[in-house]
Amino acid sequence: IPLIGGAILTALDAFLVLLLMNRGFRYLEAFVVALLIIIFGCFAIQIFVAAPPAGSILHSMFVPSSQIVTNPAMLYIAIGIIGATVMPHNLYLHSSIVQTRAYERTETGKRDAIKWATTDSTIALILALFVNASILIVAAVAFHNTGHQDVAEIGQAFELLSPLLGLSIASILFAVALLASGLNSTVTATLAGQIVMEGFLRLRIPQWARRLLT
Repeated sequence: IPLIGGAILTALDAFLVLLLMNRGFRYLEAFVVALLIIIFGCFAIQIFVAAPPAGSILHSMFVPSSQIVTNPAMLYIAIGIIGATVMPHNLYLHSSIVQTRAYERTETGKRDAIKWATTDSTIALILALFVNASILIVAAVAFHNTGHQDVAEIGQAFELLSPLLGLSIASILFAVALLASGLNSTVTATLAGQIVMEGFLRLRIPQWARRLLT
């Protein structure tokens, strides 16, 4: 499928997913969680096949290093991870989800609702961190360690993953994860845009119209 065709299909899929809102927010929430599980599962399989050095990965993830600020390449990667994980529009989305919960309209009930909303946002950010880390780990093992540092396009990554990892479905797993990620992003970005416009500008635009514009 050409890249433009794939983008159009993803946009149409987003319209279908947003229809789940008519059945209730819980259905849409469950669908987004399912997409995250698919993304994480696809990259988990690739990491298992790639067999990276677990000790080095854990050490690099949890033990601070001064090279992060002294090495430009490491600094750019670290900034990229932060930017891909902490997205302001998603923080607005997570905080607004508290309004869909059933809680007592008392001071105690509001505190409990805020506590669970904070927990929900924290878990979501941690999951996003591990997904982004999984992408970097797969790229490091499959491309960097094999001398393919010049991979800069999605098409190149798709063609090289299967032969480099020795797994016939590695490229398919990459494509499925990419599709799920794109669909997840379009849905959450549309919802976040709606929340921001309704909260700050008092504008109410149908979700299908917002998706068409964005």
